[in-house]
Amino acid sequence: MSSRTETLASRLTARFAQELRPLPALPNEVAFEVDAANLIAVCRELRDNAEFGFEQLIDLAGVDYLDYGREEWNTLASTATGFSRGVNRIKEHVSEETKQPRFAVIYQLLSISNNWRLRLRCFTNEGEPPVIDSVYDVWNSANWFEREAFDLFGIMFRNHPDLRRILTDYGFIGHPFRKDFPLIGNVEVKYDTAKGRVVYQPVTIEPRTLVPRVIREDNRYDQVLKEVPVGAAASPANR
Repeated sequence: MSSRTETLASRLTARFAQELRPLPALPNEVAFEVDAANLIAVCRELRDNAEFGFEQLIDLAGVDYLDYGREEWNTLASTATGFSRGVNRIKEHVSEETKQPRFAVIYQLLSISNNWRLRLRCFTNEGEPPVIDSVYDVWNSANWFEREAFDLFGIMFRNHPDLRRILTDYGFIGHPFRKDFPLIGNVEVKYDTAKGRVVYQPVTIEPRTLVPRVIREDNRYDQVLKEVPVGAAASPANR
């Protein structure tokens, strides 16, 4: 007897042989990828077809694949200078063979009637800003989810009814969850007593370097010290 996830995966493969591509997933999970051109049609079918019955969008998140798969630090050994998290990436270092669209949107779908879940991934266009169709007309719960992805990743959702920032201030510059966004930000706010209002100014925070903790040898495990009798006077060499 096949499991519920296998049943769902086989149904999706049979119905969307041309539109969906399977993705690696953990046991008891089902994940597929859909092209942006087919996103809305596939989502409507997933919702309206009783064979699937995905009547709820329970979450939506943006993903930034900038330099995906590349190692930025040598983390197997300590360094004298520490590991600065403020990495200056060089775009030319990204291999053309492994290059893929930078931004994607992940949809977490739930079928209450059939009691199963589906993760759907769709990449945006490769331009700036990244753009993808809004699924608000399919699942109204996408409203604030898409605003969050727009605010934090700068992903534009076509035909969204009210695409505004939802977490950062309306005058905020940049998108904090982009991997090339500086960790100390671009601007900071302060109250200007002369102007009598809050103003923006360039950040004055100094970049902080994280220095790894140095673990020194523990003399409790020194063989010479272990041989010293209990209560014996400690010589300068044994102190």
